[in-house]
Amino acid sequence: MTQEMTQETLRSHIATARRVVVKIGTSSLVNPDSSVSREKIDSIVDALEARMGAGSDVIVVSSGAIAAGVAPLGLKARPRDLATKQAAAAVGQVYLAQTWGASFARYGRTIGQVLLTQADAGRRERARNAQRTIDRLRQLGTVPIVNENDTVATSEMRFGDNDRLSAIVSTLVGADALVLLSDVDGLYDRPPADPSARFIPEVRTGNDLADIAAGDGGRFGTGGMAAKVSAARLATRGGVPVLLTSAERISEALTSAEVGTVFHTRPSSQLSAWKFWALYAADAEGVLRLDAGAVRAVTSGGTSLLAVGITEIEGDFQRGDIVEILGPNGEAVGRGEVAYDATELQRMLGKQTSELDVSQRRAVVHADYLSNFASRL
Repeated sequence: MTQEMTQETLRSHIATARRVVVKIGTSSLVNPDSSVSREKIDSIVDALEARMGAGSDVIVVSSGAIAAGVAPLGLKARPRDLATKQAAAAVGQVYLAQTWGASFARYGRTIGQVLLTQADAGRRERARNAQRTIDRLRQLGTVPIVNENDTVATSEMRFGDNDRLSAIVSTLVGADALVLLSDVDGLYDRPPADPSARFIPEVRTGNDLADIAAGDGGRFGTGGMAAKVSAARLATRGGVPVLLTSAERISEALTSAEVGTVFHTRPSSQLSAWKFWALYAADAEGVLRLDAGAVRAVTSGGTSLLAVGITEIEGDFQRGDIVEILGPNGEAVGRGEVAYDATELQRMLGKQTSELDVSQRRAVVHADYLSNFASRL
């Protein structure tokens, strides 16, 4: 999307988008006892099938694996320790995939399960492999069902919640829209149960979120409204508009899109696919700390990072690695692809370009490979 739209035009765009990612939260997939709900999934699949029948490609991001493993393992609540979470996911993922498969089979459709960790998205080649797999599944007429691979993900390897995963997947596959479904029909400025809560029909910038109090996840889920808003803003930064509503309103969301809250993209702050990946998905191998002048230079736009503005480095990174870029007080400035190994860069710190060897006079991080947080929504 290259220009700002009215709310009506954006809803029309989402309603007719060719490639759509649909994320479904845990509470919309399981019963109160955490068992997988065939009735709920059938209802969701009916709406997804209608959208696919209208000509759209649909990629599903499904939560629910850990919750689905709670009852079969005889647990009383969602586990807290990592090992039990992974065991619950190993069991629950089977139940969940079987139910998705049986439900889509009613329409003669096959599903393909794609399990990802942050480490998969964090490495460019692995991210490309995931993209190719999802694209090939679609070409073969198979519905991709994406979930975080909770059976192997550690705290360091997690996306954090499937809302964020859906935003990453949306940009990875070049989606035309992302539909986030949960148990709330849209964004409110406070919990919907509050009689004074005000519904927010659209979000254009961060200013529209200034007075909003968003809550955490529910009994079985990990991504509350705060996580959904964060994911929506993340997706729009990558150029993907978002519709946020409840799973109960999925049919309306996937036909007219005249429900819920829409999040606009902002052409002025939209990132290229590479810069989005570097900023929000890539694994960083080191840290560059800058002085205040260098921070101003690289956040003003279009300026490469030179050695003279770097005060300190951390990590044993190699040329071509992604590094974190921090300001003098540790504030996050951005990320970029570094042009020197850590050992060589250490000898260059703080030096003017004229003081360096000829082989060291290229930018430490070229502007084309530097993505900063300055223009976030």
